Amino acid sequence: MANIIITHVEARVLGSMIEKDVTTPEYYPLSLNSLTNACNQKSNRDPIMDIDEESVVLALDRLRQRQLVYETRMAGSRVTKYGHRVREAFDFSAQEIAVMCVLLLRGTQTLGEIRARTERLCSFKDLAEVEATLTRLMERENGPFVVKLPRRFGYKECRYAHLFCGDVEVEEDRPVEPAIISVRAGDERIATLERKVEALRAELDELKKKLGM
Repeated sequence: MANIIITHVEARVLGSMIEKDVTTPEYYPLSLNSLTNACNQKSNRDPIMDIDEESVVLALDRLRQRQLVYETRMAGSRVTKYGHRVREAFDFSAQEIAVMCVLLLRGTQTLGEIRARTERLCSFKDLAEVEATLTRLMERENGPFVVKLPRRFGYKECRYAHLFCGDVEVEEDRPVEPAIISVRAGDERIATLERKVEALRAELDELKKKLGM
């Protein structure tokens, strides 16, 4: 991936800055204290981390060397603030950077999870659009940035992971209780029906446009 491999702490720092850039632009760029708090949030983070300011500073220094972050001082302020250059560095679209953000902050996820968790960052009309964005990230000439993981035994949906921290270790399959398989199969049937309903709604909307309704 563009010959850039970062640590998990650096990934959390980047993901936190991307998130705050979009969700709270009035407080962005971030002070060291705000960025540390963002990294250690209990919500919208997996795993939960407890990173001290020194570790955040070290991560920022390394990311700045890779030209992925910058520091600045506002007029009349003595506080140094930090922002990211991920969008410019990799020429990401709004949808691509939203996907990368949630993968950096919450680890491996399914299509449905990614769509739900990017709502605050960017709009996807359906799961097909999420999948198309992931495919672009996997096929980019300056990438790949994302990998589609093999479907695990007992699960119906594949998961996706970012490659900023290098290759992703695939967990070995373990025996799954029949009850768990049954529940997950039901979840997959519901997900499939939801996708079909979305497709039918799109077709209906298109038909209404053609009929002038």
